[in-house]
Amino acid sequence: MKYEKLLKSKMSAESFERLAALKNPKVMEFVGFFAEHCDPDSIYVCTDSEEDMKYVRQQALALGEEWPMRYPNHTVHWDSYYDQGRDKNATKYLVYKENLERMKALNSIEYETGIKEILDISAGIMRGKQAVVLFFAEGPTESPFTIPCVQFTDSWYVAHSEYILYRSAYNHFLKMKDSEKDDFFRFIHSAGRLDENNNSVDLDKRRVYIDTQNNIVYSMNNQYAGNSVGLKKHSMRLAINKSGQEGWLCEHMFIMAAVNEEKNRKTYFCGAYPSACGKTSTAMIPGELIVGDDIAYFRNINGEFRAVNVENGMFGIIKDVNAKDDPVIFKNLMKDQEVIFSNVLVGPDGMPYWLGMGVEAPDEGRNHFGKWHRGVKDSDGNVVDIAHPNARYTMRLDYLDNIDKEGFESKTGVKVEGILYGGRDSDTTVPIEESPNWKDGILLKACTLESETTSATLGAEGVRVSNPMANIDFVSYPLGQYTINNIRFVDGMREVPKIFSTNYFMRGRDGKFITSKLAKKVWLHWAEGRIHGEFDAYETPTGRIPKYEDLVMLFKKYLNEDFSKETYDYLFTFRCSKWIAKLERTKAFYAKTDPNTPKEIFDYWDAAIAKIAAAKEKYGDEILPGAYHG
Repeated sequence: MKYEKLLKSKMSAESFERLAALKNPKVMEFVGFFAEHCDPDSIYVCTDSEEDMKYVRQQALALGEEWPMRYPNHTVHWDSYYDQGRDKNATKYLVYKENLERMKALNSIEYETGIKEILDISAGIMRGKQAVVLFFAEGPTESPFTIPCVQFTDSWYVAHSEYILYRSAYNHFLKMKDSEKDDFFRFIHSAGRLDENNNSVDLDKRRVYIDTQNNIVYSMNNQYAGNSVGLKKHSMRLAINKSGQEGWLCEHMFIMAAVNEEKNRKTYFCGAYPSACGKTSTAMIPGELIVGDDIAYFRNINGEFRAVNVENGMFGIIKDVNAKDDPVIFKNLMKDQEVIFSNVLVGPDGMPYWLGMGVEAPDEGRNHFGKWHRGVKDSDGNVVDIAHPNARYTMRLDYLDNIDKEGFESKTGVKVEGILYGGRDSDTTVPIEESPNWKDGILLKACTLESETTSATLGAEGVRVSNPMANIDFVSYPLGQYTINNIRFVDGMREVPKIFSTNYFMRGRDGKFITSKLAKKVWLHWAEGRIHGEFDAYETPTGRIPKYEDLVMLFKKYLNEDFSKETYDYLFTFRCSKWIAKLERTKAFYAKTDPNTPKEIFDYWDAAIAKIAAAKEKYGDEILPGAYHG
């Protein structure tokens, strides 16, 4: 074996035996190559054991990558002040020359150029450190959904995070058949040179290079989990490309169950929402059950639309998580159970504090800036807040009281009956609308997703940002073909999920939101009733909307609120000109993002625009609920 002598020199006999026991030449080649190239002083190989998980956590603390807190099972990790989010500019696809034209709309670099650059950057990068090799699975192990993964990193924080976020899969690798041993994802990561705060130094050499052709991700000189935890969004890009070739789907979606206690039934929904459009709050609606909050794999299993949660934990934004708005998550963050906090303030009492926590923070402590006190300024003269807006928590999903254990643990996933696509706009999309069929749902609900900026965040209010399927940052092959693959996915299925659009952000003439945050429970249960044939609906030029009397009943039943006819008419009026403008924006976005988008997609949108224009001519620009008759 090519690397046997080298690996034995860098590993204990036990670690080497763990690696050799897999009898997987591709794993051995991967570990051996980067053991030689990155040159760590030593390498530890992990199994699925509790002892290895504890060792990883202990190393993260011993090396100062994480710090202890008041509760023994809490730790905190601080990223560099300049390493606080996904680095889109440094994240690129490595693309063979023959595919460059096809991939030019994505942030790509020619393969030979990119591989030379990343290998130059990573040469000897682990010298002086102990590295660790870990085995995980995307999705449940030993199931039709499983994608095995190998992580090689010198960051024990990364290793600790992945033990919480993913299912350990050393035993899965042991059981892999010879025909399966080439089919896994590989991740090589180094935090690089570290300063006195154990933060990455060479941020000008921060690179995340994704090779979807060979299913490997190179991540160098970074620590923020979105850049360093390979199994998160980097793996998602690999999986989207793999699914596109194999006929399944990887989607940026939650999985949840709407619970109808009267009928004694659970109905599984998946949902895609751009950032700040209600994804987490929908997945965590009080009284319902959660299976997963971020990424789902879809497969056709025996003619059924089945989904699994890819992950085992949550890497959530902690800003605005408080006892009132997110009681389940907040309660768990305050318990003495395993949680990694990142980029929060740790006060003199050893407790975490963050923005929007609803608890008064102390006047001093330690955060991502370093030693902090109220009013302290950074080198640019900006006042440093108590915590970063992108501060996070990493926590096991099965800590939550509202987890659907049956769905979470199922190796064949859950049967999905409804798909929700939710955007944010103040004046166009109604709160809930059912698509007539799957293709209409993809092209009119999923592809047209937009989020609307506010002056408070970006300084330009009302700008619509297109985000088809809420997945545009992670689609790793041309958008037009990805859209076609979504449409074709349900071909041959016995039952196809209903698709619904949602919009929680419609504003009234006074500029204020019309319904409360909890109104989403009503929209969900109308969709659940539609799936089971229990509610009638009115037609619109783009789908079907609720009748007033059904919503009156649902508001009273679930929220004990009255729902006026005036509010209903305003919320569910179909606005023709605004919908035509929305479709024109979608066409322009696709034309710019993927000039090779199939003509049939643009023809469909042109026909939809003509249909809406005809409705405008017949009924006027604003069509009240029930007035449209085709």
